[in-house]
Amino acid sequence: MSTRYPFTAVVGMDDLRLALLLNAVSPAVGGVLVRGEKGTAKSTAVRALAELLPAVPVVAGCRFSCDPASPDPGCPDGPHEAGPGAERPARMVELPVGASEDRLVGSLDIEKALAEGVKAFEPGLLADAHRGILYVDEVNLLSDHLIDHLLDAAAMGSSYVEREGVSVRHAARFLLVGTMNPEEGELRPQLLDRFGLTVEVAASREPGQRVEVVRRRLAFEDDPAAFAARWAGEEAELRGRIVAARALLPQVVLGDAVLLQIAATCAAFEVDGMRADIVMARTATALAAWAGRTGVTSEDVRQAALLALPHRRRRSPFDAPGLDEDKLDETLEQFKGEEPESGPDEDPDPEPDGPGDGGPGDGGPGDGGGGPDGGGIPPQGDGPAPEDVPAPEEAPEPEPTPAPREAGAGSGERAAVKAAEPFRTKVLSVPGLGEGAAGRRSRARTEHGRTTGSTRPRGALTKLHLAATVQAAAPHQRARGRTGPGLVVRRDDLRQATREGREGNLVLFAVDASGSMAARQRMSAVKGAVLSLLLDAYQRRDKVGLVTFRGRDAEVALPPTSSVDAAAARLEQLPTGGRTPLSAGLLKAHDVLRVERLRDPSRRPLLVVVTDGRATGGRAAGDPVALAARAARLHAAEGTASVVVDCETGPVRLGLAGQLARELGGTAVTLDELRADSIAGLVRDVQAGQTGHAARTARRAA
Repeated sequence: MSTRYPFTAVVGMDDLRLALLLNAVSPAVGGVLVRGEKGTAKSTAVRALAELLPAVPVVAGCRFSCDPASPDPGCPDGPHEAGPGAERPARMVELPVGASEDRLVGSLDIEKALAEGVKAFEPGLLADAHRGILYVDEVNLLSDHLIDHLLDAAAMGSSYVEREGVSVRHAARFLLVGTMNPEEGELRPQLLDRFGLTVEVAASREPGQRVEVVRRRLAFEDDPAAFAARWAGEEAELRGRIVAARALLPQVVLGDAVLLQIAATCAAFEVDGMRADIVMARTATALAAWAGRTGVTSEDVRQAALLALPHRRRRSPFDAPGLDEDKLDETLEQFKGEEPESGPDEDPDPEPDGPGDGGPGDGGPGDGGGGPDGGGIPPQGDGPAPEDVPAPEEAPEPEPTPAPREAGAGSGERAAVKAAEPFRTKVLSVPGLGEGAAGRRSRARTEHGRTTGSTRPRGALTKLHLAATVQAAAPHQRARGRTGPGLVVRRDDLRQATREGREGNLVLFAVDASGSMAARQRMSAVKGAVLSLLLDAYQRRDKVGLVTFRGRDAEVALPPTSSVDAAAARLEQLPTGGRTPLSAGLLKAHDVLRVERLRDPSRRPLLVVVTDGRATGGRAAGDPVALAARAARLHAAEGTASVVVDCETGPVRLGLAGQLARELGGTAVTLDELRADSIAGLVRDVQAGQTGHAARTARRAA
């Protein structure tokens, strides 16, 4: 077994360490979501926590980790009689992003079930994580069907497996810990709310802390055992403190005045539902127990709010998590009651002592340490204290400087305008049947969805089509000498179920930011429309990219990514002005799609061109309109599904966007038609346009 980096050697990241320790004291808090940029030792800190958890008493031989004091009456390995049992270390089970459903919830031995007529169940990761930690690295990249199972298990404390007439239920109560990089996409709100606490981590910009990070990490890699031995005393001390806090937890009193503060805080920040109130109460109680107190203070409530509320107050996917601390302090002061008195031996400071609980650096693999302010475990040891580290000042938004007017251009560069209010858009989908990553946009063959038929399995069998398997095996029973009640099933008899669901696509936006788009304040409405489409892409689990064209050339403002937030931020900062190099924009989009097809051939693209259709030149010589038409035909030749959002306004319209859509082999919609409550049948129009293009291509080939 490899040596893990010690938790007490992880320095900086005060809020993260505090949140993990509070969950170790009170698993009912509900887990931790760790958000942060790449390379900030998120995974290192989480994995180190498992070594601090006390041993777990279990029923000997039970695959589902039943508690010997109160065994689960419905345990598949039961029934168990109450007894002393045995102890094993607490588990930290890692759920890979690419795990299958069978690996998560468990699987049935199909051949044994058919041949012997018995229910043979192989437990999955949810059973392994029972009474331990379930850790999901890059949880925001987890497939929707796995998220659904996690939500069910987290809500009910048990996992149900229903398939092929076999029903199995087992307990699945675990501490859910996830890490994610927000640049790669956000979480579904339902799963986000299941995490009790959330923390933001970032690498320190203070050189002294970064030096200590490197020093400790190199020492660990040179001799992991010796490095761990250096911190063994601090690890044992912290482990003992967790045990003591767990023992004190039932004695902590949560007074009515504190409950009023919690309720008032949740109401003031308009969080949805009541889960936030419950999580705050449990977190404040754990903070008091961690500090060795039996009474909860206003400071405990404040710290609990900073950990439990930021991810619950987001009103839209583009709102960054956060909390107005001034508003929080005003609410707590307004509803402040009498503070409980600390006993003579009680420490009012909820922060652990010891040289292993702080210091400059964080000990991650090549990572920079440091965490956000707001309490927790302050750095100690040889590094600078938090008050010695200057907080980064928020840079003022730079004033846009107008670009010089180009000869023949409609206007010079203009400052970025604010996007109009987003709206619900019609569904744009790619025609045909794909095989891409699971999502919610276009039809696809998927592992999950409605069953449409069966086929012979290629490789391992994952989804058995029971009726087709029985039908294939039935004619051979006499020849195989069947005598018992079960079927004699061979490998060749097994049939894989084919299923149809929805896939996520690559939605590439090509946005005209030229001077003609800036006229008559159209850019605000255009940005609002693109923002609405981005919101739709977020909900449908798409990848998105952004190409803009203006002046003399086009650029990739955002390479294809799962982070719709990043696309929205780039769109908000987009200036306008200059010529309209439409052909350059289409060619740049073609290059992006060509590279993405090599990276992920199964993910089908949808090109959304936002323009008024005008083309007034660029770097390429020749007729701008003819060049744009030629570039559009490149997309049409490759069968790229496309939609042109026609931004032309005014009483006189040239219809250039419609001509562009015909060259692309797609369809054109106006900004008004893009709204979900406008003209019906947009999806049919998009698909009809693609079908018509395919027919025309076939006729030309013939």
